Amino acid sequence: MDQFERTRLIYGNDAMGRLSASRVAVFGIGGVGGYVVEALVRSGIGALDLIDDDKVCLTNLNRQIIATRRSIGRYKVDVAEERIHDINPDCRVRTYKTFFLPETQDQFDFHDYDYVVDAIDTVTGKLAIIEKAKNAGVPVISSMGAGNKVNAAMFEVSDIYRTSICPLAKVIRSECRKRGIDSLKVVYSKEEPAKPLEDMSVSSRQNCSGLEEAAGKHIERRSIPGSTAFVPSVAGLIIAGEVVNDLTAGKEQL
Repeated sequence: MDQFERTRLIYGNDAMGRLSASRVAVFGIGGVGGYVVEALVRSGIGALDLIDDDKVCLTNLNRQIIATRRSIGRYKVDVAEERIHDINPDCRVRTYKTFFLPETQDQFDFHDYDYVVDAIDTVTGKLAIIEKAKNAGVPVISSMGAGNKVNAAMFEVSDIYRTSICPLAKVIRSECRKRGIDSLKVVYSKEEPAKPLEDMSVSSRQNCSGLEEAAGKHIERRSIPGSTAFVPSVAGLIIAGEVVNDLTAGKEQL
């Protein structure tokens, strides 16, 4: 008996071997990316690269699986690594305390990866991830907008050129066309995003967990999307399912 026995009954031994031999990079360990990591390690992925420079904040508690009162103030990649090893001590983890941006992209050799997950927020960073993955011939799946949405049932997997409604998908679609990227697997929702309330008494626009204030900093954010426990988590689990199913393509039955 082993911890992946129930998964093995679905995918078979050869496919589980492919998962164990695979290294997946997850860029962004937040509301979406945290659940991607959770499902991948529970599915038997053998190696994970975690890329994020953010720390757990009080306002992450409503939706991020790694966020607890005890993890506030700690780097997300460190918390995620501990959780991974609590689930599967044999999973090989590399952590990078950096945001993936065009100016930091040279730190990463995408040829090391069997699959790439884009779960970050910045358009420039997303496009750099997509381009580097495509140039390396590595499968990539990208998360579109999950903020300001409440209907988790409206998520779907699609090619970027078949998306609609989602404002972020529209931008990425246009930029991919300019760059000659002819296809991109994405998870997106056709739900019209709600407009977040502009009540500064409940906003994290100026301060997050109070950590910035304690450090003598004052951070003013341009716009903070609303989010729930059940929307980004669903997007993350869908992405993880696509990764596992793609890596185990050609599975045999026991």
